Amino acid sequence: MEKHDERFKVANREALIGVGLALINFLWWFGFAYGLGSKPPEEYSYIFGLPAWFFMSCVGGFILMSVLVIFVVNVYFTDVPLEAKDEDIE
Repeated sequence: MEKHDERFKVANREALIGVGLALINFLWWFGFAYGLGSKPPEEYSYIFGLPAWFFMSCVGGFILMSVLVIFVVNVYFTDVPLEAKDEDIE
């Protein structure tokens, strides 16, 4: 019977969290870029001189994702030794 290396379980969980963060980032960007940006340019509202759709999708999305990634890494990610244990080598 094969032994299951705990490092792979941790790596798979963290990879799924990364995919989830990427999906959140895409949905945020797509929602604001195409939701607010679908109006004629004459009807745009502006935030700090940028169209609101651009500001929310790119600038706001960057800030949101930076905070989310920092939070997720500090709370959910764990340090895993990269060296194989002696019992794993056998």
